[in-house]
Amino acid sequence: MPQIPQTCQELTVGQLSARSGAAVSALHFYETKGLISSSRTSGNQRRYTRDALRRVAFVRAAQRVGIPLATIRKALAELPEERTPNREDWARLSRAWRAELDERIKQLGRLRDHLSDCIGCGCLSLDTCVLSNPDDAFGDRMAGSRLMPERRGAADRS
Repeated sequence: MPQIPQTCQELTVGQLSARSGAAVSALHFYETKGLISSSRTSGNQRRYTRDALRRVAFVRAAQRVGIPLATIRKALAELPEERTPNREDWARLSRAWRAELDERIKQLGRLRDHLSDCIGCGCLSLDTCVLSNPDDAFGDRMAGSRLMPERRGAADRS
């Protein structure tokens, strides 16, 4: 891994990529989503401040646990003066994200437990499909995984 001199206050996209482990394309994507920012040189090359390393690490850690980028962007925007997140910020945000993650874990557990129900069918059109229609709101009235509007007969259309 290339070492960046401590006196270097700005990083090229290649240096940021090498140090953070994120692909250059991912860094460009993060920038378009407002997660990191850069300045431009007179030759229109991106330059990132050293704190971008911590922001990228924060984004990647949050992504690994399944936090959507929009939620990450909102969290970063709420930091005072858009500063780099620190340990206390991560602790506070992770507490707030815990309920969302617990719900996803619960949904994945339900999916895992009912996945074999569809193996015999394959088309997800079981009478009560817990994957396509998890709450089965209309299963007692009709079959199928999708709710289709009821058609009125020709005599009813007058």
